[in-house]
Amino acid sequence: MNIKDLIQDKLSDILHNVFQISDQSLEVQQNKTGFEGDFTIVTFPIVKVLKKSPDTIAMELGDAFMTMSDFTESYHVVKGFLNLKIKNNFFLETFTGLTKNFGRRDSRNQTVMIEYSSPNTNKPLHLGHVRNNLLGYSVAQILDADGYDVIKTQIINDRGIHICKSMLAWQQSGLNETPESTGLKGDKLVGNYYVAFDKQYKNEIAELMAGGSDEETAKKQAPIIQEAQKMLLDWEKNDPAVRQLWSEMNSWVYAGFAETYKRLGVEFDQVQYESETYLLGKDLIQQGLVNGVLYQKEDGSVWCDLSDEGLDHKLLLRGDGTSVYMTQDLGTAVQRFNENKIRKLIYTVGNEQDYHFDVLFKILKKLGYRWADQLYHLSYGMVELPAGKMKSREGTVVDADELMQEMYETAKNKAQELGKLENLSDEEKEKSYEIVGMGALKYFMLKVDPRKKMLFNPAESIDFAGNTGPFIQYTYARIQSLLAKAEHFSAANAEYELNDSEKELIMHLSNYRDIIARAAETLSPALIANYIYDVVKAYNSFYQNNPILNQDNEDARNFRLQLSELTAKTIQSGLHLLGISTVNRM
Repeated sequence: MNIKDLIQDKLSDILHNVFQISDQSLEVQQNKTGFEGDFTIVTFPIVKVLKKSPDTIAMELGDAFMTMSDFTESYHVVKGFLNLKIKNNFFLETFTGLTKNFGRRDSRNQTVMIEYSSPNTNKPLHLGHVRNNLLGYSVAQILDADGYDVIKTQIINDRGIHICKSMLAWQQSGLNETPESTGLKGDKLVGNYYVAFDKQYKNEIAELMAGGSDEETAKKQAPIIQEAQKMLLDWEKNDPAVRQLWSEMNSWVYAGFAETYKRLGVEFDQVQYESETYLLGKDLIQQGLVNGVLYQKEDGSVWCDLSDEGLDHKLLLRGDGTSVYMTQDLGTAVQRFNENKIRKLIYTVGNEQDYHFDVLFKILKKLGYRWADQLYHLSYGMVELPAGKMKSREGTVVDADELMQEMYETAKNKAQELGKLENLSDEEKEKSYEIVGMGALKYFMLKVDPRKKMLFNPAESIDFAGNTGPFIQYTYARIQSLLAKAEHFSAANAEYELNDSEKELIMHLSNYRDIIARAAETLSPALIANYIYDVVKAYNSFYQNNPILNQDNEDARNFRLQLSELTAKTIQSGLHLLGISTVNRM
């Protein structure tokens, strides 16, 4: 528990036992450096309850703190504001406790599975996938730090009409191209054919409409879409030729994805494939029909009536026997709970799928799965650029690989422009450009609350000042340089008298464990990102106002070096939870 929370608990205890107030709360606020006292309590909210003046209440509260706590040194009352000064040794003991007990909290003996990425095998990963992967991976890191056993997973969308579109376009005009023959990553090669299909499809629609068809009819009767639908049926019938082409093209895509994931710094413990789970979904639907939970229409299609849940009727199986996304998601969820002893399953998927997951969870509950209440949709806002939204089928997306390379180049140009890294070897420079560029990308993506839509600006993200990854990485490197110059230092004197900026930094550092717990509870890496930024600001203020290496007082020098070391450790740990690496020199 951090210092502020300890004082808040004591305040609640005093209000309950001294003032007999249990339904009114007062808030403990940390004072800014330069203000009298370390914390302030505003008494006005309980004036009407106690029917006393604010100053009287503040005086009585102050007296209670002096007699009922072992950490209060003195208090001061100013117009109903109670300012508490905390004993110096309490801050020192807190600091010592932080240095000795830094790390992952004890295991909760609960397993959480988190799904993220889950791409289609008809196109490369793009900017939207970048936010998805970074968010899912960071949440997994945070949950792990908060004591959960975490399983990171993805479901590969490796079948369906969209996959057949790429396959058909390659079959018709691919000239036997491969990643090796073209020099392209496999996911990019396949993605090009997805775009080619869409162009051909639009041309055929236009021709049919020119011949008198309405748009809806033209979309259904275009020869290329009918061929793709036939290919999907052939795939589900295990046609050898279709299956062989499907397997080969998917293998190209998987190799491409692996490269992107490696550079992005994300990984998975388990991988599932829709081609293997959609059949399980069909079995569940048959069970639902037998149990009377689902119903079948005259055309053979199967539906679930969710009108009693305030929703509509949901299609689960088409009349021709082919499955829909919901079918597959049902099967996947059941398989995950059957094969893993998990307490909670989190889906990291954009907010355009809010309705889908609402339906999925309600159908699973209707089918009798008790764990349906342990399902959670981590719904996040879309990423947009100044130019607007991206469209995969039109080939106007921001490619993830190109984005990462752009971040590397931007970091390199910025570092050279500012004259940083001049004393490093070429190999060290290249490593630093990559770490700083990726750190800029990740931090910019994760500092925004997941549920909010965000506008991504690469140039803004790479700034070496302000609330950015490079600024935080630079502060960490500055501390490492400081510690290297110090060479050695010993533990500070237990009687060392702290100044206000040292106390403020200790209070920030003491919040780290609670911030992790809050981030785990809310599934928001933004809390970690902005906390680290606050720590960095507090440290830079401390650094500018307190001499360290040229400090004549040996106790002050030792303590400030220790405080710097713990700050660096906290920064590095927090960045690690965001999937961001650090460098020792910048």
